[in-house]
Amino acid sequence: MKPDELLFQRVHDRVTECLALAARHTDRNFEPARVCFNQRGRIAGSAWLERWELRFNPVLLADNEAEFMAEIIPHEVAHLVAFACFGKVKPHGREWQSIMLSVFGLQPRTRHQLNTAKVAPTFPYDCDCRRHQLSVRRHNSIQRGKQRYQCLHCNKLLSLSVTNTTRRKVP
Repeated sequence: MKPDELLFQRVHDRVTECLALAARHTDRNFEPARVCFNQRGRIAGSAWLERWELRFNPVLLADNEAEFMAEIIPHEVAHLVAFACFGKVKPHGREWQSIMLSVFGLQPRTRHQLNTAKVAPTFPYDCDCRRHQLSVRRHNSIQRGKQRYQCLHCNKLLSLSVTNTTRRKVP
């Protein structure tokens, strides 16, 4: 098996383990979840409730396996369990929070703290008072002339940092 296949198998095993733990705690049986590794961007994982499917970000997973096993996988499984037990409820509502605490013994945090620089690069923009880091989407929107952003502190328009631009060869 390739290293990524071994990692993906460990994720499958952890999902199965979390569902079994939830089954024991709720006295219910849960079908095995479909596990995919096609989540992109800054999102570490997502639960597709009606499909009974979990999606994980393979880039973030490869760099943060311990965090995935300890928190992200239980977080996403808790969404499936909340859906199975309570139907459609608020994504991070009291039902989900209760499952995080009582089943997995975890604080119900809604956002991960992983470094997303590899999957969501930012671009430096300047104003008169500071440097801002803009997402690819905002950067592209500015470059196409479709959007302008201004600083909330000094009200000046943001401009691409001169330290970020590449030097062109002069003929």
